[in-house]
Amino acid sequence: MPGCSLCMGNQARVGDNTTVFSTSTRNFNNRMGKGAQVYLGSAELAAACALLGHIPTVQEYLDVVSSKINPFADDLYRYLNFDQIAGFDDEGRVIPLEEMPRIEDILGMPIAAGR
Repeated sequence: MPGCSLCMGNQARVGDNTTVFSTSTRNFNNRMGKGAQVYLGSAELAAACALLGHIPTVQEYLDVVSSKINPFADDLYRYLNFDQIAGFDDEGRVIPLEEMPRIEDILGMPIAAGR
């Protein structure tokens, strides 16, 4: 059953004792359903699970990656190397401490006496 982790943990639930694969960062007993066995992993492993309909063996995973994912690797992973994207500009990402806005100024709060 596809669905986002927040919904699956709150509104939607899987059947009792179901095995679930999730790319979420949350996992605890019964989160997605009573007795649910939740396994966390990567997007690549999620793709393999979706294609196969089950959590793959190591060999099944390697086969799916080599035939279905690797041929598109340049497009799939290009945003992980954002600094290599044409037009990426790293200027202005670091603000010197003396130029940082003060929270008092942002919120319009008076400065405490003695400062």
